[in-house]
Formats: sequence, structure tokens, C-alpha cells
Amino acid sequence: MPDPLSLLKAIRAGQLDQVRAQLDAGIPAEFDDGQGDPGLPLGMACFMGHVDIARALIQHGASINRPDNSAPTSPLSMAIKSKKPQVITLLLEMGAELPEGMATGLTEPEIMMAQLKAIRNGYSKAKDTAEASAAEDFEEIHMSGFSGVDTQVLEADVIRAAQEAYAAKNR
Repeated sequence: MPDPLSLLKAIRAGQLDQVRAQLDAGIPAEFDDGQGDPGLPLGMACFMGHVDIARALIQHGASINRPDNSAPTSPLSMAIKSKKPQVITLLLEMGAELPEGMATGLTEPEIMMAQLKAIRNGYSKAKDTAEASAAEDFEEIHMSGFSGVDTQVLEADVIRAAQEAYAAKNR
């Protein structure tokens, strides 16, 4: 029979199939074992750099935001502590609120792109009309398999719109 401890063991071992099986069997993505943070499963997945496991936990109801996302046990802080940029990006794309001045290790354009994806996909609310407009006009282009292509030309409009939204937000 599945139990919270088996979920934690599967997360620690990086066994995505086992994590999904535990979640599908009814183990909550967040649980209070009386000994710590109810967000332990997601925090552990973020710290260990398990992007797909973190995504599965979030999809099964794990809370991505804490009252203070700069708290040491928040999923965002755990990913930043372990220097896992893929997990940090996932959290921002899934609507994690980035506290002002928090260093993520990502560049400003990477942060803006992730936040625009969160708005576009309905995980985060746009704070103003410029930000909402930029998110509506945002189109992601994947060009895997191409080499020698200057992608900055393709990204220029998106980066400019993101910078304008960022500047409008911080006025």
C-alpha cells in the first residue's frame, strides 16, 4: 500500500514512474507528516533537480508558491540553492512568484520569458495591461536541429516586448 514515505523515496531516487504511481494511488502531492514542511515532496524534487518529477507534483496539486518564496524551504529557494536552472525555469513558467531582488542564476531575458509563458498559459496573472499584451503576442519558436541560424532575429520582438513589460511593471 502506498504511503508518503514511499513517495519521498521515489522522489529522492528520481523514479518518475514510481512518483506518478504513488500520486495516482492517492498519496497527496503535499502532506503534513507532523515533522516538517507540507511542501517537502516538491522542495525535495526541486533541490535534487528532478524537473519532470517537480512538474508531476505540481500537476497533482503541490503548491508552487509559499507565503514567502524567499523562505529557505520554498520550492524556488530549494532550486536556487542547488543551482538547478531547469527547475528554476519550470517553477517560473508554472507561476512561481519571484521575490524582488532574489538572485536566481538566470539572465533577465530568461526570467522574463519564463514569466511570459506563465501568463500566456494561465499560471500567473498579468499585473498590468502592457504585461498582458506582451504575453498575448508571445509566440515560442522551437528550432531544434538547425545549426548556424541566428535566432536573435527571431527573438528580438519577444525580448523587446518583455523588456517593455518589465520596465512598465517597475515604474
